[in-house]
Amino acid sequence: MSIKQKVLVSGASIAGPTLAFWLTKYGFDVTIVERSKSLRLGGQNLDIRGAGRAVARLMGIEKEILAANTGEIGLQFVNKYNKVEAAFPSDGAGSFTSEAEILRGDLVNILYNSTKDRVKYVFGTSITVIEQDDDNVNVTFSNNETETFNLLIAADGVRSATRQLIFGDEPQIKFTGLYNAWYTIPKSDTDTQWARWYTAPGSRVILIRPDNHGTVRASFSFLSEDKGYQKLPNREQKKILKEKLSGAGWEAERLIAEIEKNNDVYFDAISQVHAPRWFSGRTGMIGDAAYCPTPLTGMGTTLAIVGAYLLAGELSRHNRHEDAFAAYEKRMRPFVEDVQKLPPGVPWLAHPKSKFGVSVVNTVAGIVASRAVKNIGKLFSSKDKDVTKDKIDLPDFNSLD
Repeated sequence: MSIKQKVLVSGASIAGPTLAFWLTKYGFDVTIVERSKSLRLGGQNLDIRGAGRAVARLMGIEKEILAANTGEIGLQFVNKYNKVEAAFPSDGAGSFTSEAEILRGDLVNILYNSTKDRVKYVFGTSITVIEQDDDNVNVTFSNNETETFNLLIAADGVRSATRQLIFGDEPQIKFTGLYNAWYTIPKSDTDTQWARWYTAPGSRVILIRPDNHGTVRASFSFLSEDKGYQKLPNREQKKILKEKLSGAGWEAERLIAEIEKNNDVYFDAISQVHAPRWFSGRTGMIGDAAYCPTPLTGMGTTLAIVGAYLLAGELSRHNRHEDAFAAYEKRMRPFVEDVQKLPPGVPWLAHPKSKFGVSVVNTVAGIVASRAVKNIGKLFSSKDKDVTKDKIDLPDFNSLD
C-alpha cells in the first residue's frame, strides 16, 4: 500500500481496538474515538471461544488473557438456602466456565496496551456528523473539530450512536424479552471461587461470580415485556431493579443494598442487532453495533474479535473498499446468522414464573450435573478444549493473492 489510508474507528472496547491492531499491522493509519473520558474497565465475565481464541493467539495476547483468568472454578446452581443443587466444574464436560474466562475490563486493557503505541486514541469525544463522497468521509466531532478520513467503522456497541448516523433506523434491534443488570459488589463470607446461580419465582435469576480483583460480579435478570427501562435515568433504573429484586430470596437483599452504593450499575434490555447491510459507501460497522448476538449466546466477544480480524484482512488484500466489504460480508454473515439462532426456550426456560418451575430447573440441572450423565458426556466431548466448532475459516491473509 503506497499511501497510508486513514481509518476512523468509533469505540474503544473490544471490536474497535482489535480492528485497529490488524489494520495498523497492514499499514493503515488508524484513529479510535471513544465517547468515555477514559477506558471503560468495568463489566462482567467474557468467554473467548474457538475462532476468537485463535485470533487472540495470532495477536500474541492469548497468554495474557489466560493469565488474567477470573479464577472461577465452575458454576453451582443453588436454592434459597444456598444449598448446592447442581455443580458444573470448569474442567468437566458441559462446563459453563471457560479456560479463557476474563473480565471485560481486563480484556479491554490488554487490547489497549497492544495498540496504544501504533493507534491514536481520542477519549471524551464522539461523532456528531458524517458526510461522505466517493473519495472521503468528512467527520465532525462533539468538540466541533472536523477531520477527513478514507474509511469510518462503527464499533461502539448495541446502542451505537454512530450506527444511527450511518444507517438511521434501518437495522432492527430485536428485544429477547429479558432485562439484565450487572454491577461489581464487595466480596462477602458466602462468596467462593464458584459462580453461583439462583433461580427465583417470578422469572428472576441472580448470578454472582468471582473475579480476580478482590470483588465479585453480580448479575440480575428478569423476563418482561419491552418497557423501555434501558432509556430511563439511572435513579429510576435503580428503583425498578430494587422493586424487581424484592422478595426474591437468597442474596437479593444484599444486591438491593449494594445498588444504592454503586455508581456503575449497567442495566439494559437484552437485544440482538439484525442489519440487512453492514456497509454504506465508505462507512460500516462491526461487532455488537452490527450483529450483537446477546450474552445469551456467549459468543459476542468471539464475533467481535473474529469480525475485526476478517475485515482488516479483506481491506488489506483489496484495492477497492467496496470489494473488501463484499468479501467480508460473504465470509462473516453466515457465521453471524448461525450464532444468533437462540436455542428453543431461551431465555424463558431458565426464568420460570412459579415455585414449581424453579424446582424443575434445579432438578434438571442436578440430573445434567450427575456423575452418570457427565460420564456419558465425556464419551462425546473432545479432549482438546481448543478445538473449535465455529462455522468459519480464518484465512492467513498474508498468503492470499
